[in-house]
Amino acid sequence: MRCPFCRHPDSRVVDSREADEGAAIRRRRACPSCGRRFTTMEEASLQVRKRSGAAEPFSRAKVVAGVRKACQGRPVSAEDLARLSERVEDAVRSSGAAEVAAEDVGLAILGPLRELDEVAYLRFASVYLSFESLSDFERAITQLRADQAGQNLPDDVVAVTSPGSPRP
Repeated sequence: MRCPFCRHPDSRVVDSREADEGAAIRRRRACPSCGRRFTTMEEASLQVRKRSGAAEPFSRAKVVAGVRKACQGRPVSAEDLARLSERVEDAVRSSGAAEVAAEDVGLAILGPLRELDEVAYLRFASVYLSFESLSDFERAITQLRADQAGQNLPDDVVAVTSPGSPRP
């Protein structure tokens, strides 16, 4: 690591600690040339590949913004949305990949949102999964009811689980 003061090409790590709840590492460094100390932060980057092919850094704020509309008028607090975005990031990072598809982020949102508020889940799913008719809503509601009752769905009921899932 280059010293920011004298530009010496090397430095010595004096102390390392976790930061941001383990998402980053804070390192205290000392320059062997000028003796000054400085701090660096190391964080694993996570890129989201959009449908257009462009990649951008993962953003919890974008997750919250995307879900906020679905939660409009629902008893969902800003703290709930922050926890949801944290869970989504954890789920996406757990894949171990440095780059994930935007579709995978959307699918990672569905589970925690469903647990948080079923109406918001239906709103988000209707847009994200491109519901085209009342039967799409009926299938999703049937799935929610079956899950609440702990039932398995009959084979003739297709659960809505991902974009482009088969529809009868």
